[in-house]
Amino acid sequence: MLVLILSSTISLGDLDLSIGWGLNPSSGLCPEYYDFSCPQANDIVMSVLRRVVSREPRMAASLLRLHFHDCFVQGCDASVLLDDSGAIVSEKRAAPNANSLRGFEVIDEIKAKIEEACPETVSCADILALAARGSTLLSGGPFWDLPLGRKDSITANPVLANN
Repeated sequence: MLVLILSSTISLGDLDLSIGWGLNPSSGLCPEYYDFSCPQANDIVMSVLRRVVSREPRMAASLLRLHFHDCFVQGCDASVLLDDSGAIVSEKRAAPNANSLRGFEVIDEIKAKIEEACPETVSCADILALAARGSTLLSGGPFWDLPLGRKDSITANPVLANN
């Protein structure tokens, strides 16, 4: 019999496997999402952030802001990272973002390192969320359990990004 302990409240008697974070269980988001598929994801994020933030402390705030601007438009789906293409007009050029958002190269570096360790496993949306939390920690802010398992968008919405 294999029993995985995922969180603080598991009862096998009545098969109540509630996670206990106040999340909708159907959302699929939980802090342990990558525990088996990419357990080193957070360590990779933090190693890059430590190096980058030690060189440029303002980058911590920039990464938190990047995550905010991503979540504000279509939800936390990494749509802010999408570049212009034949089918996409990027949110990067929206008025609140143009010549303002930064940290894209840090996210690219984190993504490349995670892809080396765990190909096609960790979403860019979760990388943005992990980078925002890590940046907060490195700036002396609090730690929080971060529900993971976000899916990446394949569309951008520059109209909503401009509102």
